[in-house]
Parts: sequence; structure tokens; C-alpha cells
Amino acid sequence: MSSSAITRISLPSHVRGGFVKLADFKIEQVAPPSKDQLSDNQVLLRPIYYSIDPYQRGRIAGVKGSFIESYSEGSTITNILVATVVASTSADYREGDLVIDNDGKWETEYTTDARAISKAPVQYSAEPRDHVGVLGMAAYSAYVGAVVLAKPKAGETILVSSASGGVGQMVVQLAKARGLRVVGVAGSEEKVEYAKSIGADVAFNYKTCGNYMEAIKAAAPEGIDIWFDNVGGEFLDAALANINTHARIIICGAITQYNLSSPDERYGVKCLTSVLIKKATIHGFIIDEYYDTPTHTAFYEEVSRLYREGRLTYRLCETEGLENAPQAFLDLFTGKNFGRSIVKA
Repeated sequence: MSSSAITRISLPSHVRGGFVKLADFKIEQVAPPSKDQLSDNQVLLRPIYYSIDPYQRGRIAGVKGSFIESYSEGSTITNILVATVVASTSADYREGDLVIDNDGKWETEYTTDARAISKAPVQYSAEPRDHVGVLGMAAYSAYVGAVVLAKPKAGETILVSSASGGVGQMVVQLAKARGLRVVGVAGSEEKVEYAKSIGADVAFNYKTCGNYMEAIKAAAPEGIDIWFDNVGGEFLDAALANINTHARIIICGAITQYNLSSPDERYGVKCLTSVLIKKATIHGFIIDEYYDTPTHTAFYEEVSRLYREGRLTYRLCETEGLENAPQAFLDLFTGKNFGRSIVKA
């Protein structure tokens, strides 16, 4: 990137159905912002790492009534990122501060209101990538779902989909640390082996296992007490068919349903009567509700300690250069990513 231009990625038009393509993004070089342009209580930021997340698909589609506002056509793509402050007119921030912007721009430099950002909790880690990685949103989602909402008990069995992904790999390790029997599901033999290496007692490849219900039963013959769902669709049905009495179903994502061509393609769950018969609980959640709470502090303290002591690992799928962020996003839906997807500026 030259000093006379920055990279910006925007969305010319909504992509309502089907898979997003590279051509659906606009990547351009534009004039950089200047600290002289800052209004009162603004900051000039230089992103270091960008988070790449499946939920952005809904924002690209222009979905209305969702938990987060869609991107406007022609606007810059935004998402969670960690950045350094280049200049500031705010009394709360100064040059060099490491900050988090939960709706930061896909630009290599940009200005924003100081009220839109927060200081990165460097007391837990001074490494910028950790704040979109092991201490970031995906890992925290795993903690809230698997620890707070699922209320795990030692000796129970948990089934985890996308067990090598940004959320799943953390669920596997947090569950194992609490004495659960962990069954992981992933989309390649390499990812299956990784799930086992970080604590899954058994894991299988959903692409080669055959019948989902039978594969789950073989892996968990005594049934499932906790189902941590990142995928939805047919696999959700298969998991419901294998739950135990008083099972907890944690709905964190439904990635199999994000790129449908039309609403008519949505998978209709057939095994909901299992929830009634087994007196189970289904709990969906949005992680935003748990930011800046005692739960968030507990997460930072536990996970940073385990990570620092070498008792927890966290695999990243790191892409170099903001211009490659669109491809990193597309890779989430084809299984090419392996671990938590981030982009280094």
C-alpha cells in the first residue's frame, strides 16, 4: 500500500440468495484519511487484524429484522477488528492505544467516533491477534454457550459441530476441562485429527460418515447431554434424535442455511418431538448481550490463564492483506478455512 492511498472493500449490491462471489465485492484504492480531518471526540485508526465471520452473510444479503443491521448497498464492509490509534481528539484515547471496534471498516485506515470503540484488554494479552483470536468473539461465544448456558456437569457427553472452527475448537477444550466426554464433528480427516488432539474423545468426518443419526449414535451410544450446534439443517435433526433426558441444545449458528437460493430451501426440522419427550431445552443466543458483563471478565480470566499456561491451544487461519479478505470470507462456506479465520492488514 502506498502512502498516498488506502485499501477499501465495499458491497455494491446486496446478494440475497446463493453463494457470494468475489465479483460481489468492490476492492479499491482511495485517498487516505488525515488526522487534520478529525472532528471532536474522533479517532483515526489503523487496523491490525480483521475478524472474518459467517454471520456477515446475512448482512450481505440485506436481511431485515435480524439481530444486526445489514450492510447498505455501496457501503464499506464492516466487522470486528483490532486496531491501533494513529491520532485522536478524544480525551479517552491517545496515539498508540490498542483498541477493538466491533463494527470496524474494511479499510486500511479510517476515522470513527471514539464512542464506537473500546480499549483492548491488554492486561490479559498484549498480542493484537489474540483479541480477534483466542480472546475474541468466537471464543467468547463458545464460553457463553458451553459454560454459561449449557451448565455442563462432569461425566456428561457433549456433541460439537465444526469442532475445528473458531467456536468449536474452544467448546471442545472448555468441555474437556470440565470433565465431559467430547464428541467432535468436522469436515476433513485433518480437522478430525485436530479435534482429537485438543481433547475430543472421539470425532468423525460428517462428509464421509454416512447416515448422521447412526454416526452420532455410534460415537455416543449413551446419548447426548449437550448439543452445541454451529451448523443447523439435517445434522441438527440427527442430533435431536440422539439426545438424553434434560439435554441442552445450544444454537450458536446455522451455517448450512446461510447460502440458500430461496426461503423454500430452508431445512424443516423433523425431530422436535424429541425435545418434548426428553424434556430438553433449546437455547439460542446472541453474544452481544454478554459483552461488558461479569461473564466476559470470567472468560478473559479463565481462557487467558489456560492459554498462558499452555493448557489450551487455538488454531488461527490467517490471511495476509485486506485485499484478500473477501476470499477468506468465501472460504468459510467451502471448508477451505481451518481454524479461526482472521486477516492481517
